[in-house]
Amino acid sequence: MTEFEWPVRIYIEDTDAGGIVYYANYLRYTERARTEWLRAMGISQEVLREQGVLFVVTAVDAKYRKPARLDDALTVTLRIETIGKARLGISHQVVRHNVTGETELLVQAGVTIACMSTAGKPLAIPGNILEIIQS
Repeated sequence: MTEFEWPVRIYIEDTDAGGIVYYANYLRYTERARTEWLRAMGISQEVLREQGVLFVVTAVDAKYRKPARLDDALTVTLRIETIGKARLGISHQVVRHNVTGETELLVQAGVTIACMSTAGKPLAIPGNILEIIQS
């Protein structure tokens, strides 16, 4: 599964004093989308952790286009761009759905995640995980 969508609703706790979503919260939304993407493929991060395997973010490039506001319905998309021995390059988009059914691009983010051991050493992505991601 190389493409995935995850819905997000904006709550008061997501907004800043100006009533718009605080910029760092978009990174939380992309993190949740990646977690749910793995879960949808039957991959539990807790089980991986118990096996000594972690996925960690090593780079983020975010472009903020328009703000989200209280009660907005958003979708976070995820697409695998590159697959390496120990890294995945992922592109995210955060879009808002307006009342006419159109979508507006709010945020684009490129994220690199790397596989590492719980001891902090780089690891190759386990073969079974790569197989699932590539199928």
